[in-house]
Amino acid sequence: MDTNEAVWKSEANIKRWAAEQAVREAKRAEAMRFMAALLPFEQDEAFTVVDLAAGTGMAARAVMDYFPKANAVLAEFSPAMMAEGAKALVTYEGRYRYVEFDLLSSEWPPDIPNPIDSAVTSQAIHHLPDERKESLFREVYERLKPGGWYINYEPVKAPNPPVEHTWLRVGDRFDPQAAYKRTHRSHQEELQHQNHVRHMIDLDRQLRLFQAAGYEAVDVYWKQLDYVIYGGRHPR
Repeated sequence: MDTNEAVWKSEANIKRWAAEQAVREAKRAEAMRFMAALLPFEQDEAFTVVDLAAGTGMAARAVMDYFPKANAVLAEFSPAMMAEGAKALVTYEGRYRYVEFDLLSSEWPPDIPNPIDSAVTSQAIHHLPDERKESLFREVYERLKPGGWYINYEPVKAPNPPVEHTWLRVGDRFDPQAAYKRTHRSHQEELQHQNHVRHMIDLDRQLRLFQAAGYEAVDVYWKQLDYVIYGGRHPR
């Protein structure tokens, strides 16, 4: 059973998730800044980024920090997550707006611009079934302006057990409690973990889906163990 909606629309889950937000974002700050830097705009240029499944807007905030004149449209399906996002985005007032959108649907709301200057996703695609990954990549491509980029920050599945073992071994060096946490999950934590990995696929397959959608300049621009940043642009 797909529990994604139950996990991310639960106020209790979101409050627990938000309590760890500062630590989590500190670990990912460098990657978020790198993702923003991949966008092909001058730093004083005005443009709009669409952050799909935005959550509290970690990716959108990184883009707005890097580009002071950028605005953001944050597409999100969880009211609880949007409420937490409003707190994180208080200093960006006037530069962003939330739009309700469930990525499982191909019915894009009219409040999302079309065409799109640029699009980002952060830790969202792995929650989608494979056929929806494929259709979403294509839908974003069809809405991008010529030369527009779509960039994704994402955890990926290991291509084989030895690589997975290495990822865990190295990750445990930087988080000594990680191994204990993996074997001592509460029922709710196990539910959330299974939701996290249910639709996760390896990197090569995601890149093939990206290329099949029509993007050019497709590459893995950043990688650290199981987390990657890949992207591509709509041909000019």
